[in-house]
Amino acid sequence: MTFEKNFSAGYLANHMARLFASGLQRRIKPLGLATGQFPALLALWQKEGQTQKDLVGLLDIEQATLANTLSRMERDGLIVRKPCEEDGRVQRIHLTDQARALKNDAVEAAMAQNTIALAGLSEQETEQFLDYMRRAISAMQNDMAT
Repeated sequence: MTFEKNFSAGYLANHMARLFASGLQRRIKPLGLATGQFPALLALWQKEGQTQKDLVGLLDIEQATLANTLSRMERDGLIVRKPCEEDGRVQRIHLTDQARALKNDAVEAAMAQNTIALAGLSEQETEQFLDYMRRAISAMQNDMAT
């Protein structure tokens, strides 16, 4: 059995993800953002005041990775952590005005990268491709849960 990288879903998905991340990084770096911060920002732009535990579950990333990302975001003035009123041991994460002001430009940068990534596909192919990706992600998440 030989390994053919161009016929490997894992290889292709990883290669595409690295290219996407590189293109996104080029676009958001002038905003002072890093690609690792982008998922947390998206979640917080949608709903502020989430806990670190909430974000770990939502973003499907390791707790330690998110903790490091949030520390950098706090250092960079993008978030503040405030004690939870119901449980003082828990901190809720809130965006700063600086982070809120970056939303439109950052989302535009991500949409531009999406446009480039999908440029060779028709609208129908894009919908199918995204559906296939969501289904593959769901299958792998289900496998991790068992």
